[in-house]
Amino acid sequence: MSFYTIYGALGSPYSMKMRAVFRYRRLPHIWRQASMGDENIFKNVKAPVIPIIQYADGTWHNDSTPMIYELEKLHSDRSIIPENKADAFLAYLLEDFADEWGTKAMFHYRWFRERDQKQMSEWLLFDRLRGHGLAAIRGAAKTFRDRQVGRMALVGCTEQNKPIIEESTNRVMDVLERHVSDEVYFFGTRPSLAEFGWFGQLSQLAVDPTPQDLMRERFPLTYRWLMSVDDASGVDGEWKPYGKIVPELLAIAGTYYFPFLLANAAAAQKGAETFSVDLPGGSYSQGTFKYQVKCLSELRAAYARLDAETKAIVDPVLKASGCLEPLKG
Repeated sequence: MSFYTIYGALGSPYSMKMRAVFRYRRLPHIWRQASMGDENIFKNVKAPVIPIIQYADGTWHNDSTPMIYELEKLHSDRSIIPENKADAFLAYLLEDFADEWGTKAMFHYRWFRERDQKQMSEWLLFDRLRGHGLAAIRGAAKTFRDRQVGRMALVGCTEQNKPIIEESTNRVMDVLERHVSDEVYFFGTRPSLAEFGWFGQLSQLAVDPTPQDLMRERFPLTYRWLMSVDDASGVDGEWKPYGKIVPELLAIAGTYYFPFLLANAAAAQKGAETFSVDLPGGSYSQGTFKYQVKCLSELRAAYARLDAETKAIVDPVLKASGCLEPLKG
């Protein structure tokens, strides 16, 4: 039997996302936690980021969303793309929301407070340097911690943005907490790429000290839900009309994510290195990113490809959530 090999890390939201996808889809794979000696794998991909997955045919891939769609072409069983075209688009949008806005929560909680900085830098370097001794782990952890903390302003994880990031994250987890007891999955009784996107980001909050305390206190069912999504290989379900989770998450995307994407795209068009945008809780500022210009462009392109019948289905919920006009451009 041919296996996929996932070179990932427990501290990487996208690694955990893809491992959960492979588990649910029952695709034969080996999970290899990247460590010292695995640096040579980066020569096989354009962007040196994990997870890097060697496919059964020997080719190398990374970037989680394209891989999800590639795997859909290669394997028909246990798809994570809803059969209904309208639901498939909404799932894609919610996954993108998780990947590009939800990751700010992961980075913020991991590197904003001293408590989290210390523990997580040492844990992450233990993962890479296990077996090389405590002194090596602690020395490398300090260097890594300093680098990550130094990047916080660039990606928007600042004191000024703290209330916005934390409140938007709390809103997402509040939606899940209120509904996962009735709606375990977003589009029926089986998981879609949207659940795996949010699982990846929130899986890190469930481990890091400060957000773990928050989740255990305020969002305990969400905390437990994450554990079930981590390995859903035993789930056999059906696609059904979405319930309350989807429109409520879309409303959060319309409130935070799309204004952020529009402001970033406008700054990139002007050649500005930074931008600010008014969001609930205050003014949000960060560095301009070309990749997120691409995300907006791809979301708009995906919406534009929908036929008239599908748009008639998705437009009302997109309009109500504030997502429609940004998608139309």
